[in-house]
Amino acid sequence: MPENLPVVRFQNVGKTYDGLTPVIEALNLDIAKGEFLTLLGPSGSGKTTTLLMLAGFEAATSGEIFLHGQSINGLPPHKRGIGMVFQNYALFPHLTVNENLAFPLQVRKIAKPEIEERIKRALDMVELPSFGSRKPGQLSGGQQQRVAVARALVFNPSLVLMDEPLGALDKQLREQMQYEIRHLHEQLGITVVYVTHDQGEALTMSDRIAVFNRGSIQQLSTPDDLYERPQNSFVAQFIGENNKLQGTVLEVAHDGTCAVKLKTGDIVIAAAVKVVQKGDQTLLSVRPERVRIDPPTGFLNNLDACVEELIYHGDHIRTRLRVADQTNFIVKVPNSAERPHLEVGTMTRIGWTPEDCRALDA
Repeated sequence: MPENLPVVRFQNVGKTYDGLTPVIEALNLDIAKGEFLTLLGPSGSGKTTTLLMLAGFEAATSGEIFLHGQSINGLPPHKRGIGMVFQNYALFPHLTVNENLAFPLQVRKIAKPEIEERIKRALDMVELPSFGSRKPGQLSGGQQQRVAVARALVFNPSLVLMDEPLGALDKQLREQMQYEIRHLHEQLGITVVYVTHDQGEALTMSDRIAVFNRGSIQQLSTPDDLYERPQNSFVAQFIGENNKLQGTVLEVAHDGTCAVKLKTGDIVIAAAVKVVQKGDQTLLSVRPERVRIDPPTGFLNNLDACVEELIYHGDHIRTRLRVADQTNFIVKVPNSAERPHLEVGTMTRIGWTPEDCRALDA
């Protein structure tokens, strides 16, 4: 396979269950060799359907799916050579861990000595070397998930699909497994397509993230680009926490900024992302950690704010303000010796730079 050829290509792929309502609309997506790509979106956005079409458990209604340059539209799942990890682990309860791992190798007619070697290697990889004789019911949730990952990797697939694999784990274990899966991906150089609705998980693990909504990709970017430079209001609101201010565009400048008038009459300068001309309605987006309380002189954007609530979070103070008639404007104030003294009910000034504020679709 040529180096620059994508491992996976979706070409104008559509999916409908009733012939009328599209679940996936004209999807075009390339997935590079060795990439960790996450499909992220709310329930019903089309991310899981996309994964199931790639796995072969769902058929595309239109378009073509290519794996290593070959169309796989009519190919059954067991002939695609794809590893799969499910949320509910899908381990055989009556088989031992070793027998669960042997199953995909036996199906592929691998010789017994090599099966034993591969099982040992896979269990070492997920740090469960002495668990081979146990059955799934004798393992914790985290251990079962490790076995499920090992089973997906044991036959050396070039592509592994993971469907909400950490959803059943508690918070601490889920975060630990995120790093473990990420490190395995880096060690093995395999291509991973990962489905989740958890934005933090997606930001932590991915090389690129495809944000789905209503059957189409809203933005396909690296985690930092997605967080720092959302392309529309859906992405801005779905990825991370976000303050929103409604306004009307007064002017669009040649330097890529625009002046926006809020309902209170305040003027805000923002990066013009999804506005075209004067008079457009827009939604301003600014992250809580980018807002300064008592900003230094020279900040272009300065607004009055009333402190509504202070919540202690250890490393920061979550400060809820009333700003421009909005009562849910959040600022994360770092918990340091230099932090400003704030009390509920008092007035203060807040500010942010134009590059930290994005004018998006209303």
